[in-house]
Amino acid sequence: MLERKQLKDRTQITFVLPADRPDGPVSVVGDFNQWDPAAHPLKARGDGTRTATVVLPARGGHSFRYLAAGDYWFDDDQADGHDGVNSRIIT
Repeated sequence: MLERKQLKDRTQITFVLPADRPDGPVSVVGDFNQWDPAAHPLKARGDGTRTATVVLPARGGHSFRYLAAGDYWFDDDQADGHDGVNSRIIT
């Protein structure tokens, strides 16, 4: 799931996953962090989810995916679209 908050000329995006699916550590990687798995690991929240938040320029598009333990890559079903390989988000 994606949570959005409009800021002045930027958009805050929070990537949200259940705490236990998939098991183990998960990171969000994309063109906004040079596909670096260490840049945005998801962290547990008290409500049973885990999240990572990024702030991106408004009126743009970005590709991203999730990377879980065991080199398991997966997409976000609630993304704005897909480009054939990656999830897409429009800010």
